[in-house]
Amino acid sequence: MNQWHVYMVRCKDGTLYTGIAKDVEHRVAQHNLGQGAKYTRGRGPVVLVYREGVKDRPAALRREHEIKQLRLTEKLAVIDDFQS
Repeated sequence: MNQWHVYMVRCKDGTLYTGIAKDVEHRVAQHNLGQGAKYTRGRGPVVLVYREGVKDRPAALRREHEIKQLRLTEKLAVIDDFQS
């Protein structure tokens, strides 16, 4: 099964970017090469701070949307829970 992931990276300017990918490491590398999302270009290097496996692309898109709707303090809590 090709599992999808929702991930968050912290940009050099301290902001967070949320995205989806099958291969998170490759996607983070793309962000750091300036080939990722338009938002992360010029904000690199980025550091992976959160990842969550989901069953398929539609589930990844739903979870990405949920995370993007969170307040910054709520996103930071999600990251803290993941890292502890």
